[in-house]
Amino acid sequence: MARLCRKVMGKIMPKFTRAKALEDKQTHYCPGCTHGVIHRLIAEVIDEMDIEGNTVGVFPVGCAVLGYQYVKFDGVQASHGRAPAAATGIKRAKPDRLVFTYQGDGDLAAIGTGEVVHAAARGENITTIFVNNTIYGMTGGQMAPTTLPGQKTQTSPFGRDTDKVGFPIRICELLSTLDGVAYAERVSLHDVKHINAAKKAIKKAFEIQMEGKGFSIVELLSNCPTNWAMTPPDSLKWIKENMVPYYPLGVYKDAEKGVTQR
Repeated sequence: MARLCRKVMGKIMPKFTRAKALEDKQTHYCPGCTHGVIHRLIAEVIDEMDIEGNTVGVFPVGCAVLGYQYVKFDGVQASHGRAPAAATGIKRAKPDRLVFTYQGDGDLAAIGTGEVVHAAARGENITTIFVNNTIYGMTGGQMAPTTLPGQKTQTSPFGRDTDKVGFPIRICELLSTLDGVAYAERVSLHDVKHINAAKKAIKKAFEIQMEGKGFSIVELLSNCPTNWAMTPPDSLKWIKENMVPYYPLGVYKDAEKGVTQR
C-alpha cells in the first residue's frame, strides 16, 4: 500500500508513504524478513539525495536476487559472489553513477570473499550493502561463514562446532584494516531506533562514494524467521540478544574523521 493514514483532530493525516524509488508491488520475501526494510531505507536515501536516475544496484544470487524488480532505478543481476566485480566494471565505465552491491553473508563472506576483499583493497569507489543474517537463506538454512558458535542450522543441527569448522568471519573488522576502505559501519535492524541509525549509515556511505573517497560498506544485522524457525518478533529479539554481542555495532572505519576500528 502506497499510503496509510491516521485521524488527527478530525483530519486525515498521512502516516506512511512509499518511497518514490520503490515499485508498488508485493515482494517474494518471507513474512517478517528485514530485506523489505533495507530496500525501503535504500530507496528513502536515494529519494533524499535525488539520484534515482543516477543509481545502479547490483544484486547477486541470494534471497535478494530479484531485488531489482522492486526498485525504479537501474539494477543488474550478478553471479553468486561476483557483485563487486560487476559493480567495479559499471563504476569505472560510468564514474558519475552511484553504484552499490546488495549482498548476503552466504554470498559476500563465502564464495565472494575474494571479490569484496580485493575491491576494497583497490579502493574501488563503490558501496556494499551487506545483509548478515548468519545463515544461507535462499538455499534452505545451511551454516554460513557468519553463523554464530553453537547456532543450529540445517548443516549444523547440534550447533556450530568451532573446533571442527572454525569461527565466524567479522567482515567490518576485516575490511576496516584495508587502506582502500573509506567507510565501514555495522548497524542492526532489531528495533526502530537502530533502523533509523541504519538509514543514516547508508546515506553516509552513499555520500562518501559520491564524493569519490573510496570503498564503503554498511553491514546490517538482519533476521531470517523462516530458517531460524522463529516468529518475526522472536527473531528480532534474537538479533539483539545473540548477534549484537558477537558482532558489535559501530563505525569501524571513517577515513574522513580518522577513525579506524572501534
